[in-house]
Amino acid sequence: MTAVAPLVSGVRVRPVSISLSRAGGDIMSIRVEMPEVWDAIRIEASSSTTVAELKRAALGELYPEAPSDGNVVMKLRGFEVLDEHASLLDAGALDGSCFLMSFRRRRPVR
Repeated sequence: MTAVAPLVSGVRVRPVSISLSRAGGDIMSIRVEMPEVWDAIRIEASSSTTVAELKRAALGELYPEAPSDGNVVMKLRGFEVLDEHASLLDAGALDGSCFLMSFRRRRPVR
């Protein structure tokens, strides 16, 4: 574990993490936050996991009733990840990175 791992797993995150690790890859602790539901989750994933796989797993856990994952964007360091078929490593994620998952357009409050 690196020095940033406690931030990923310790600051207002669910106690259970999702595992997307594969054999033969480096394991990374990733935090995914979704402001629309005021929740965050920790995901243990291999560096070869794609951003799309990360998004589907996080969306299924944080907001399973979402209408479509095409309306949801993933941001890393404030910028949208345009190629969601890229691996976490190719997208620029490091062990302890935080992704922001949000709707592309603001939704009306009812």
